[in-house]
Amino acid sequence: MRLSDQVAQKLLSLIQSRGLQPGQRLPAERVLSGELGVSRVSLRAAIQKLSAQGLLVSRAGAGTYLQAHAGMWAQQAVDPLAALMLADPQYRYDVLEARQALESSTAWYAAQRATLADKEQIRRCFDTMVQHQQSRDADKSARADAQFHLAIAQASHNLVLVQVMQSLFDLMLNTVTQNRRSMFVHESPQTLEPLTQQHHAIMQAILDGDAEGAREVIGDHLLYVRSRLRQADEDAARQDRARRLVTATASSSLLSVEHSKDPSP
Repeated sequence: MRLSDQVAQKLLSLIQSRGLQPGQRLPAERVLSGELGVSRVSLRAAIQKLSAQGLLVSRAGAGTYLQAHAGMWAQQAVDPLAALMLADPQYRYDVLEARQALESSTAWYAAQRATLADKEQIRRCFDTMVQHQQSRDADKSARADAQFHLAIAQASHNLVLVQVMQSLFDLMLNTVTQNRRSMFVHESPQTLEPLTQQHHAIMQAILDGDAEGAREVIGDHLLYVRSRLRQADEDAARQDRARRLVTATASSSLLSVEHSKDPSP
């Protein structure tokens, strides 16, 4: 991976973490190079790369400015999906398929490219996720789960994959929240243990630099989530049918009783 790509990724992550908006000025090169731990030559190459993508603009004597939201092009592509998700929760299965296609790549690259700082971030996200899962807080577990997967994407050091995953973050968070709520409602705590084991296996493969193993276990993980959700949906549908049958039977019995009390010949 070229040094300019690595520095561009670091700079992009810094911009995103600070929530800079279009039109805002970036810190001076001297400050940025110190924060990123890179030379000013490498920083300028990264700025040129991001400028070519339309994200930054350098103005002579005035500094460098954010020209567009980082990932705006990708966000525009996924925005329509949010409305579809609200209208039909079944679209979460399409999101799972998309995640499987994307994350098999991010995990594979992360296992080869993750720095010590990347690995530490993945560990922190995993520990936070387990903590919230043990307390059975579905919302916080979902956010930590999504952050764990996003940390893996960032460790891939592939600008395009990171941007797509970042743009999918909110959509992914919504689906992960729905998924975990379904699991917490319809599953016993014991059946959630495989989630912890799978996430740990993904993390360990990346920490060990096992690219093929990382790709395999993250695929198995998402297939497991899909199967559990299908089962939860089927159980919920059965329960709904049973409730409707009880209601219909009760209504029929009430009509029969009222008919028997009718004095008319």
